[in-house]
Amino acid sequence: MSEKVLIKGNEAVGAAMIAAGCKTFFAYPITPQSEVPEYLARELPKIGGTFLQAESEVAAINMLYGSAGTGTRVATSSSSPGVSLMQEGISYIAASELPCMIVNMMRGGPGLGSIQPSQTDYFQSTRGGGNGDYRTITLAPASIQEMVNLIHLGFDLADKYRTPVILCGDGMLGQMMEPVEFEEHEVTTYDHSDWAAMGTKGEREPHIINSLYLSPEELEAHNKKLIAKYKEISDKEKRVEVIDVEDADIVFTAFGTTSRICRSAGDILKEKGYKVGFIRPITLWPFPSEAYEKINKDCKVILDVELNQGQMVEDVRLAVNGKLPVEFYGRQGGMIPSAEEIAEVALKLLEA
Repeated sequence: MSEKVLIKGNEAVGAAMIAAGCKTFFAYPITPQSEVPEYLARELPKIGGTFLQAESEVAAINMLYGSAGTGTRVATSSSSPGVSLMQEGISYIAASELPCMIVNMMRGGPGLGSIQPSQTDYFQSTRGGGNGDYRTITLAPASIQEMVNLIHLGFDLADKYRTPVILCGDGMLGQMMEPVEFEEHEVTTYDHSDWAAMGTKGEREPHIINSLYLSPEELEAHNKKLIAKYKEISDKEKRVEVIDVEDADIVFTAFGTTSRICRSAGDILKEKGYKVGFIRPITLWPFPSEAYEKINKDCKVILDVELNQGQMVEDVRLAVNGKLPVEFYGRQGGMIPSAEEIAEVALKLLEA
């Protein structure tokens, strides 16, 4: 077993990408994730990989498009407004069925907002973000260790399903330091020979990377193929943490770093004699709706806590389907609620 090392979140992202077999990385610096490209600029060339700082996020995502088209493990990282600029390219990549990894260390918005932590890109990541009918697998780690593990998973899912995978962290996760164990992961090798544009050597017909279908019949058939793939992902790749929901008086639900604060708020309620459940979606898409069906029917309330004005709460309410009351509490602009603050909100709901 490898030893744990104390490492900053953004640097852990870079180290995990290299360990997962990432060979090319294109990005443009933006706070609070700039240490990711800084780390890879220094370390990726040492293993024969390619780092390139693009002139913009638009350029970076199109470089990603080109590299992914060769079947090479490729990634980028950015933060909220930077990822907004990438949306057209992400739509092209999804339509062309190419694998890649995109890390978003979310910051306050809308617009340029602030450089403080936020969770305001939930809609952007889980609803597609760009034009057309497509989805992106979205992973939401709650710790640096989990972030490292999910980067390995993300690259494998991207290759397995030939689709972009987005990892949504936030400024806290990128800037904090925690002990992390970099376990040895076998890098899964996928056969890209039937689609990747690697040169024909005169031995086969060229592979065409394309998202343009001028025939409506062809475009509809392509969209149906994508929809079938997204259904398979939804059926097979949901991930969630569920704790003590079978007899809970209240269930907290949250994702990412906010879930850690909710855990502490739950401990405060337990000291007061309440039974507390907890649901943490790890895949934001596909959303683990079935987890909410396990909640005790006599539960008084589900409290969704997010660093935004209420985004995941819409999926929670769809999952619950009116069977239990769902309340929302959020902070915006980079403001982080304390465990005591969340516990106070919960107590008011329980005692109402």
